[in-house]
Amino acid sequence: MTGESTSRSTSTLKHPHTWVVAAEIVVDDAVARIADFRGSFRTKTEQRIDALDTYCRACRRPYADVAKSDCAAAVDNRHLIGGDQSVRAKRKMPTPPPAGAKLVPGGKFTRYGLKAYVSGVSRPPV
Repeated sequence: MTGESTSRSTSTLKHPHTWVVAAEIVVDDAVARIADFRGSFRTKTEQRIDALDTYCRACRRPYADVAKSDCAAAVDNRHLIGGDQSVRAKRKMPTPPPAGAKLVPGGKFTRYGLKAYVSGVSRPPV
């Protein structure tokens, strides 16, 4: 064993990543038809495939950013939902109308049923 391989084996991660590569492959019509129908296809031997991006399947982070750290998705998925919900910014409430503003009731219309269809509520204008 070399010194490099032993140093890699001693620094194993507690939560390893599952690396995937987003790729772009040029195929002919027959292979494209099979891939569209089945959702998968076979490539030729020794076909060159251009890698567009390399990222972790679980935490969706790029290889260069998180290669030496544990997978965040194996710990929890807060990074996918915008961080810790107790400390992140809250949605803002709409501003109320200015003081003294008068609310005018609008007309009533039917949104469902035959009357709505006949009146054109559910149809785009022609």
